[in-house]
Amino acid sequence: MLSLVTFLPLIGALVLFFGIQGDRAARIWALGTTLVTFFLSLRLLSGFDPSSPAFQFLEEVAWLPAYGIAYRMGVDGISLPFVLLTAFLMPLCILASWESIQKQVKAYMVAFLALESFVIGVFCALDFILFYILWEAMLIPMFLLIGVWGGKNRVYAAFKFFLYTLTGSVLMLIAILVMGYKGNTFSIPALMALPFSFAMQVWLFLGLFSSFAVKVPMWPVHTWLPDAHVEAPTAGSVILAGVLLKMGAYGFLRFSLPILPDASRFFVPFIFALSLVAIVYTALVALMQKDLKKLIAYSSVSHMGFVTIGLFAYNQQGLEGGILQMVNHGITAAALFLLVGVIYDRMHTREIARFGGIAHRMPIYAVIFMVFTMSSVGLPGTNGFIGEFLILLGAYLANKGVAVVAATGLVLGAAYMLWMFKKVLFGVVANDEVAALRDVNSREIAIFIPLLILVFWIGFYPAPFLNMMHASVEQLLIQANTIKAGSAALALF
Repeated sequence: MLSLVTFLPLIGALVLFFGIQGDRAARIWALGTTLVTFFLSLRLLSGFDPSSPAFQFLEEVAWLPAYGIAYRMGVDGISLPFVLLTAFLMPLCILASWESIQKQVKAYMVAFLALESFVIGVFCALDFILFYILWEAMLIPMFLLIGVWGGKNRVYAAFKFFLYTLTGSVLMLIAILVMGYKGNTFSIPALMALPFSFAMQVWLFLGLFSSFAVKVPMWPVHTWLPDAHVEAPTAGSVILAGVLLKMGAYGFLRFSLPILPDASRFFVPFIFALSLVAIVYTALVALMQKDLKKLIAYSSVSHMGFVTIGLFAYNQQGLEGGILQMVNHGITAAALFLLVGVIYDRMHTREIARFGGIAHRMPIYAVIFMVFTMSSVGLPGTNGFIGEFLILLGAYLANKGVAVVAATGLVLGAAYMLWMFKKVLFGVVANDEVAALRDVNSREIAIFIPLLILVFWIGFYPAPFLNMMHASVEQLLIQANTIKAGSAALALF
């Protein structure tokens, strides 16, 4: 079942590439494939035992046994939410591209289906080599989505995204090879139990960090993200913010904390410092933006700063809040980029100064925009509040000063989101283009309804989502608090 969920979109992409002709047929095939993948992912959820911290739906096939490399797949309460999130967002991306993408439609749909397979595979892989192959393979369709179907500076943004990610990935590969050589296996569960010296843990942590920090992205290696978002097509921005940014934070959860616990604890002040700068600095930068997509892109860096604080708080509240906030951000940021796409398709501009008074012409759109703005701000009753509350609680238990500084990010976040909402939606009708706007249609409403449901479901009843990850987070805390290198080594470094 796990392999089917992972590779069904890739099979669909191959069938589409070789056997289906016509733009309409390509759209229908891609939508059908992503919907079937989503419903199959729900079968994973129905068969998942949340009380067990063990990896489930395990699959293992010998690949290169002489080198300890195998096709190993499995999910736990930490990875399953991201498999579901990816499968959930992909049909919405196809629907969002239904009218806006008119050139090379078939190739566009092929790229999206391939991207879905590679991303789901990253969250399911339990072999380091398999993980790395899928991690790198994901770059190709995303590079094409930005470089072929993006804006006027799409080539620059695509190469910047590719080079930033690839540079970090090379250092991660070196760390993976060292771990595999020392452990004589690339099995991730086996490496979690393997002791490494403290000095080696430090170098391995930095190697992995170079890749994960770029993907999150953490300050100061975040500069590729605003360019990628601005130039990417709407659906590309949705999947970039909704899922791809989560891969870096997932790497910390799956590898850094359990495999390199001593080095992870050693670098906690460093992670906290970078996260706080990201929260405050990028929120201030967001306040100065004139482009809607750039504002939301910088807000993503700020929100992910909260996530990394939660992950390295070393307590249940912080970790569960961080994981839940990754899901929440995937929902809210995806919706905000979709909302920008709706008015961009009508006016072909994202410049905030060109808007104003849209609520007079698009009242349904204004209500939807308001809900997701409040979710981004963290209003109680929305999904954003639950994640941020748990993160700040975990941060307070770990370091009160960190929690206080991080809380200022909530105020700044409210400032730039409410400013943007006021400038775009309220006031007098700005110009004739705004006066001619038509409200959201049935296809667009169908895209936002499932996102709205999740905003309020998680906001009012987060228990099912937290229960899914609870046992796995407890197990992760045990692994992360295990001293592998010895306290003497930690003190002497």
